[in-house]
Amino acid sequence: MDPTTIGAIGFAVVLLLLIVRVPIGFALGCVAAICVFLVYAWRPGRSFNLERGLNSTLSLIQSNAFEFLHSYSLSMVPMFIAAGHIAYHARITTDIYNAVRIWLARVPGGLAIASLFGCGGFSAITGSSMACASSMGRICVPEMMRWNYSPQLAGSTVAMGGTLGALIPPSILFVLYAMFTEQSVSRLFLAGVIPGLLTLAGFIITVMIWVRVNPAIAPRAEITFERGEKWRAMLMAWPAVMLMSIIIGGIYGGIFTATEAAAVSLAFALCFGVLSRRLGWAAIKDSFVQTAKTSAALFFIAVGAKIFVSLVSLTGVTAAFVEVIQASNLSMWQVLLAIAFLYLIMGVFLDPIGTMLLTLPFVIPLVEGYGLDLIWFGVIVVKLLEIGLVTPPMGLNVFVVASVSDRLVDATKTFKGVARFLAIDLVVLGLLLAFPILSLFLPNTMN
Repeated sequence: MDPTTIGAIGFAVVLLLLIVRVPIGFALGCVAAICVFLVYAWRPGRSFNLERGLNSTLSLIQSNAFEFLHSYSLSMVPMFIAAGHIAYHARITTDIYNAVRIWLARVPGGLAIASLFGCGGFSAITGSSMACASSMGRICVPEMMRWNYSPQLAGSTVAMGGTLGALIPPSILFVLYAMFTEQSVSRLFLAGVIPGLLTLAGFIITVMIWVRVNPAIAPRAEITFERGEKWRAMLMAWPAVMLMSIIIGGIYGGIFTATEAAAVSLAFALCFGVLSRRLGWAAIKDSFVQTAKTSAALFFIAVGAKIFVSLVSLTGVTAAFVEVIQASNLSMWQVLLAIAFLYLIMGVFLDPIGTMLLTLPFVIPLVEGYGLDLIWFGVIVVKLLEIGLVTPPMGLNVFVVASVSDRLVDATKTFKGVARFLAIDLVVLGLLLAFPILSLFLPNTMN
């Protein structure tokens, strides 16, 4: 059978399996392994050879899995995940929320804005959108509901704030993108800073306008704090500021690589938690157990994707795809808009990691053919995946917030609130597409 046909069929089967919710790692790895076996065992013009197919397939799987899992850059993933869990148990991330909550106590919608700042701070430590939505949902939603905030505002604010974890460094999606496109993780992290802050600012503006139009959704708190209390709360947030400085400032200043920043931030969070007596043995154990589970799941998915990339390369599907696009004489902007539309549609049905790993083997050669910067394109991809995290019917962050808030908010009402934020998300996406300097300014000036 023609290898290109096998590759095209394999892609279609993987897409179908992901749509029916087969785990990503199994879908990518198993289909890729079967297709690779067929390519080697059933070569055009030759008879079927079982032994040749098995030996070549097992060798390919072994070499791909070994090389990928022994990558130095991959070691930062469990360290960032562990730092996030430790910071949560040591209440480092909670201190950010409390500080902003106290300072904005009298501001209309202040708790919602504080939730967004808390999610932004959490994202700057953990790098996981769903972890951010899950952890901050437990803290922020009950607090907003206690002050009679609208469930729609409470749920949608945290769900949207959680998406900042995909863009504000460190970002697990950026790490995976870097490894599969052979780009610098440090440059990608810095490229996400300005777009992440733009997104955060856009969300805050959305809350302010929403509350101004309908004040009933966020009653003003009848509580005041003395200036001393405000400054004490702000000083309590210094560990979070230190962690952000280690990750962003350390990388930008050339002090750390991204992997070294992960190790230093984990060590700092652990030392602070133990020395401040906020972190007991049970919390440390739970943090590392959760880190092991999350990392193992991510590595399994990544290995499956690595085998799938080998299948795409082996069968020449990418080359055929690029030839078809180039033959259509589309302009660069038409191709970019088509890619953006593809990601938005796939994000409705598939989770972000599955969407990215499934599409990168096809879109990266196409983007390179137009001479576009892959760092900038990585920000665009992650921004599109971020939007998919809150787009119905999949909207993973929305369901995470609904599940951890003890039924204080439901997914349907949250989706209605999310619609307001999606408009500003699309505006930011347009700005990033039109002005690449927004993404490339910091990476281009790093030491």
